[in-house]
Amino acid sequence: MRLTVAQALVRYLAVQFAERDGQRVRLIRGVFGIFGHGNLPGLGEALLRHKELDLPFYRFQNEQAMVHAAMAYAKHMNRLSTFACTSSIGPGATNMVTGAAAATINRLPVLLLPADYFANRFPDPVLQQLEHPLDFDASVNDAFRPVARFFARITRPEQLLAALPQAMRVLSDPVDTGAVVLALPEDLQTEAYDWPEDFFEPKVWRVRRPPPEPEAIALAAEMIRQAERPLVIAGGGVRYSGAAQALARLAERHGLPVAETQAGKGSLPWDHPLNVGPLGASGGTAANALAERADLVVAVGTRLTDFPTASKTLFQHPRVRFVGVNIAPGDAHKMGALAVVADAREALVALAEALEGHGVAQPYRKEIAEARKAWQEELARLTEEGGSLSQARAIATVNRFFPEAVVINAAGSMPGDLLKLWRARDPQGYHVEYGYSTMGYEIPAGLGVRLADPSREIVVFIGDGSYLMMNSELVTARAYGLPIVVVLVENRGFQSIHGLQRSLGSPEFGNELRDFRGEHVPVDFAAHARALGAEAWEAASQEELERALREAKSANGVRVVVVHVDPSQRVPGYGFWDVPVAEVSQVPEVTEARRRYEEAIKRRRLLF
Repeated sequence: MRLTVAQALVRYLAVQFAERDGQRVRLIRGVFGIFGHGNLPGLGEALLRHKELDLPFYRFQNEQAMVHAAMAYAKHMNRLSTFACTSSIGPGATNMVTGAAAATINRLPVLLLPADYFANRFPDPVLQQLEHPLDFDASVNDAFRPVARFFARITRPEQLLAALPQAMRVLSDPVDTGAVVLALPEDLQTEAYDWPEDFFEPKVWRVRRPPPEPEAIALAAEMIRQAERPLVIAGGGVRYSGAAQALARLAERHGLPVAETQAGKGSLPWDHPLNVGPLGASGGTAANALAERADLVVAVGTRLTDFPTASKTLFQHPRVRFVGVNIAPGDAHKMGALAVVADAREALVALAEALEGHGVAQPYRKEIAEARKAWQEELARLTEEGGSLSQARAIATVNRFFPEAVVINAAGSMPGDLLKLWRARDPQGYHVEYGYSTMGYEIPAGLGVRLADPSREIVVFIGDGSYLMMNSELVTARAYGLPIVVVLVENRGFQSIHGLQRSLGSPEFGNELRDFRGEHVPVDFAAHARALGAEAWEAASQEELERALREAKSANGVRVVVVHVDPSQRVPGYGFWDVPVAEVSQVPEVTEARRRYEEAIKRRRLLF
């Protein structure tokens, strides 16, 4: 079959499928792209037939944004399906590097197709080509290498015959998945080749569910039986393996409390009696108190980063032990854990069976209930009405109006506040990117989730700082009829990092939206949203917010609610996060902050 390299690539992507538990979906559901001279003649021409191939194309406004949208789509599809993203050479390609890093860190599959310099090197240098004095083969696309799970520069047509199956293998592998990058020279995309017809036969990539080793399950079950104060941590692996029901059965049958990470929130409904809420640096009083005294921690599908572990200061029991249930061996062994390397659902089912007849003691059950009750009372205090409008009250109000929505966020103070305050009813209803905490992820992610799930309302929380970084995809949402609700919290700058700055003893510097005179810079965000085609409302009080949400809920399309909140009303922290303080300073407040820091890090534990 004689086709150009780009035509062969598009035809191949159109017949790739992922399958798990009998569910078969398109592995590459479509293509996001922005065209330039590097990809227009090749991939641009090949995608003209996208309707015939059922490979829809969406033109975005920013290359980083389209990678975020592909990530969000893949996350909502539990990593079984994703989008390809194509850009021209040069800034279009490097704009995708941040998205690639976010995808790999969050272990979400995305396929990136940046253009590259001419393979024949006749136009040398071509427009936007990097010239390296000592490396003739260097390209800006080499920037993808450290942030990609798989990288290949295709310089001959037949290389696709080997590279594409490897790329699909990585995309569909629950351990190896992340950003997959195929750099495509501009001239090569248009070059014709005689392809074997069977290369374009439909291919099904079966997503594996490795079972746990019986010996590991037996040891883990015995450790739980011996423990007086066990605690389960639910991470993103619970969501991606569809293990929520298995987790609930394990917790209910044996009385095990379950704490949540950002990626695992919603694994148990917010009102489940054994859901003790978030833990760690962004955690709450219940989970953190139980974690501090736990003698056994069962970490399921979590990377145990600095936030859920409170920078390794959280677990203070002198004989605390860990069981790591994870499909990735590197994560399963963290904290010196007994490693149960397996699919989360399979491991939880096996563990529940191995614990038959066992349950935690009644005094511990009572402590769990009391800790949970105290945490719910604290949440009620944080969101009670009265006074100026706070971010916490705004979150609670939106949650009340949109209880079944998918909530989306990524950066600033809102991830921590949402983790504490949002009442998630299922894993798919909570979507916060906190592996890379990428400012600007939020609105593109709303588009990705909308494409994955047309049935639920999408509520995007975004701060004014993130909105100013990347708001252009409101136009994309409007162009393709992708309705979302954007709750834009206006607090005059980067208040999350401003709060951290003040906690380190420093006065405000470089974080609030001020001019050179120190005056706040006014921005009419509602007018800006309307200029991009959205319907917009403003609210500065509880009553105005409720009225705006009521109207936005009854409307359709792209809706932006600008909420003016009091930045001084902050949700307190209940856990430690290791951010060093200057050891020597002429500012007394910094010296005092250093003293508090040195006291806090005494609780750090190296667990082997």
